[in-house]
Amino acid sequence: MKSSTVSLRKQHTEATLLLHCPDRTGIVATLSRFISDNRGNIISIDQHSEDEDRAEEGGFFIRLCWRLDNFRLNHEQIVSELRKMGKKFQWNFDLHYSHEPHHVAVFVSREAHCLYDLLHSQAMGELQGEIRLIVSNHAHLRSVAEHFSVPFFMIPVEAKKKKEAEDIQRELLTSYDIHLIVLAKYMQILSPHFVKNWKNQIINVHHSFLPAFVGPKPYHQARARGVKVIGATSHYVTEDLDQGPIIAQSVTHVSHRDGVKELIRKGRDLERHVLSSAVRAHLDHRILTQRNRTVVFEA
Repeated sequence: MKSSTVSLRKQHTEATLLLHCPDRTGIVATLSRFISDNRGNIISIDQHSEDEDRAEEGGFFIRLCWRLDNFRLNHEQIVSELRKMGKKFQWNFDLHYSHEPHHVAVFVSREAHCLYDLLHSQAMGELQGEIRLIVSNHAHLRSVAEHFSVPFFMIPVEAKKKKEAEDIQRELLTSYDIHLIVLAKYMQILSPHFVKNWKNQIINVHHSFLPAFVGPKPYHQARARGVKVIGATSHYVTEDLDQGPIIAQSVTHVSHRDGVKELIRKGRDLERHVLSSAVRAHLDHRILTQRNRTVVFEA
């Protein structure tokens, strides 16, 4: 979180607080009183408390947004007060401001459907962030990036030179001040060393057949087995391949009438939907992670 000595009411419109702590009485009242006492206006508040039989998994989660037009505290003072109150409630928190949109890098390979969807969303003003660059291990999608006037970087990834490729990627991410990486059908496995520096800041999408139908041509395998439901999953990337906290999922029914091409088309529709949903939730600051799962507040 960035520090500032300037009054927030001159720079910001809204603040969003994401908070997690053990469940106990008085949390919402304390936060509401803190905001009202400092002339803030609560816009929305969403909370979740774990059931008693699942208490070991989490406790209490809250997303609280308030308007800062007349707020009396600056950033440093807000953080200081939240930390003081947090000693009593043992909470962890993240604080975000609406004037600080996240900078996004999209990694792609050859498939364009997820990339197009993200770029269209940005062009329509539907993303609370900015896609600053596109990185690919192939040149196939350069024209797509050029059409949307987004810088495109082709970085080949060879098996024996993967570290060199990731070093170049890291330099680009730093130079473009990137906060979020979106793997929009990027068909390369990121190294554990790369991933560990981007905890809950890399989002991936894939079909939901896993762990079944591992390997190439999963839709051909699904067709051969006569599956009746196909799906897609979007999740944060961790060092354990495809095992990160799930953000969004969707399914659709298929039948014996659907050939492989139709399965692939329906699968791509699902992938577009769940990836965009996950990216929006992240950029809207609607996700709290606890261990290897997420609490995703509704838009």
